[in-house]
Amino acid sequence: MDSHGYIREHGYTGKHIRTQTLSRCSKSSPAFTHSRPTPPAMSPNLFKRRTPASVVEAQEAAPELPPVSWTKSPNMRKLYFYCIILCVCSATTGYDGSLMNTSQILNSWQVTMGHPSEDTLGRLSAMYSIGSIVSLPVVPYLSDKFGRKTPITIGCIVMVIAAAVQAASMSRPQYEGARFFMGFGNSMAQLSCPMLITEIAHPQHRARITTIYNCLWNLGALICGWLAFGTQHINSTWSWRIPTLIQGIFSVIQLTFIWWIPESPRWLLSKDRNDEALRMLAHYHADGNDSDPTVMFEYAEMKETISMEFLHQKTSSYLDFIKTKGNRKRLLIIISLGLFSQWSGNALISYYAAIIYKGAGITSQTDQLGLDAGNKVLSLFVSISCALLVDRVGRRPLFLLATAGMLLFLVCATITGQQYAQKDVIGIGYANIVFVWLHGVAYSLAWSGLLVAYTVEILPYKLRAKGVFIMNLSVQVALTINNYVNPIPISEGGGWYGENWKLFACYAGWVLLELGWVYHFYVETRGPTLEEIARIFDGEDAEVADIDLDAKGLHNRTGSIKEAHVQVEKA
Repeated sequence: MDSHGYIREHGYTGKHIRTQTLSRCSKSSPAFTHSRPTPPAMSPNLFKRRTPASVVEAQEAAPELPPVSWTKSPNMRKLYFYCIILCVCSATTGYDGSLMNTSQILNSWQVTMGHPSEDTLGRLSAMYSIGSIVSLPVVPYLSDKFGRKTPITIGCIVMVIAAAVQAASMSRPQYEGARFFMGFGNSMAQLSCPMLITEIAHPQHRARITTIYNCLWNLGALICGWLAFGTQHINSTWSWRIPTLIQGIFSVIQLTFIWWIPESPRWLLSKDRNDEALRMLAHYHADGNDSDPTVMFEYAEMKETISMEFLHQKTSSYLDFIKTKGNRKRLLIIISLGLFSQWSGNALISYYAAIIYKGAGITSQTDQLGLDAGNKVLSLFVSISCALLVDRVGRRPLFLLATAGMLLFLVCATITGQQYAQKDVIGIGYANIVFVWLHGVAYSLAWSGLLVAYTVEILPYKLRAKGVFIMNLSVQVALTINNYVNPIPISEGGGWYGENWKLFACYAGWVLLELGWVYHFYVETRGPTLEEIARIFDGEDAEVADIDLDAKGLHNRTGSIKEAHVQVEKA
């Protein structure tokens, strides 16, 4: 009997409330153990406090699945290739973040756009965010109704067209309109890609691959920075049109492969397409073995948990975020993630690096482009390195270390900036740039990758799409405000022109508040599966299936699971 027949024979329909499957496995089990997990490594002692009981209980209840190596599994290698294709969406966003900055440095762009004033620059940058905000509300509906891949496909098509129009722009209004639609399409894909990654990845690799997703923002910014560095010598408008046009290539890559990328098994289960979900898990997580114990565990936990989540209502509502204590805490966290990710000084440096460098005495176009590109290399290296450590170090220590580091280096940038403004010593200006770079390094320790990864993992399936929408909305609102407010005081004619340090001081005060918020509200989620993280927030009220494992039943000589004993208690 295959696993499909086994599940049907034992009446596992997903409509039951409590499932008691298989006794806790013994320590002698070759496949599974369920003793208290030993932390992979000691987390930094920085800002250490007593771990909440709900976190301890969730970590103790987490199963230790048999280790797997994705490098030895052909289908898993293919799966993670698809995940990297999905990560390209983040590179698209990073490319745009760098594009506006590098375009401002290029003289040919300034001429084409009529040498825009600082408030006009703010509007040009904001059009992307406004387009993103407009499209965001429809994405959760499309994602939950038609699957995670549908918004990705639509968004990529829109971005390809918008990139072509933007590159061909002959006037500022045309350029602004193209940026609006670029943001419109990007949000559709940007919201869905990380959800699909975290829902198709193997549980042992989920956190790392999902954290890497947003780190590729730096890769996109890096490509744009170095491309502009190379095209600056073209003596025509193609010096800025080439980088603008290439922005669409990222979406072309995603459109090429989207047809082969598997759909989320969790979404398939929510639509009662159970066989397809099991086939996807078996094919990519166990090279086609649908009797693999990890696959059976994943399938059972996903199916029963989704059944429990939708027991009393067929669809979720945004009001669900305020109905329970756990959901209210999730809401506070995801809103703060979006705001803090853009209001920590990083957006100022990313979008207005040219003004920052000029304020430190670096006025050469080549020097500015070179510094900007070098900064992107450093940020990419640091962010990916830390993404690979999320399961070893933990989320909370990385958040605290990153936020404390940003605070320290903003204070240092404030001091050196103030000294340079008074003394006009080029050495002090260079020191100011060093601290600006170190601020970016500190940001990359956590906020680059965990902004998205932490959001998608703390949300239950029924609220995941809506929660990611709320986080992205917070990001876009923060960016829109940044784009209008940041240039005003530091631009020529502004009250703080030539005194960027005053804005650094404001951000330092804000980041101090961020540090206190992170310390009190951000909990550790390392250890439990994607479904079991709900126990950390909801405690005994968590809508999570209690799936236990018995290696004797799952691992007999024939490889079947007919000996596994399942008892279902009907509600």
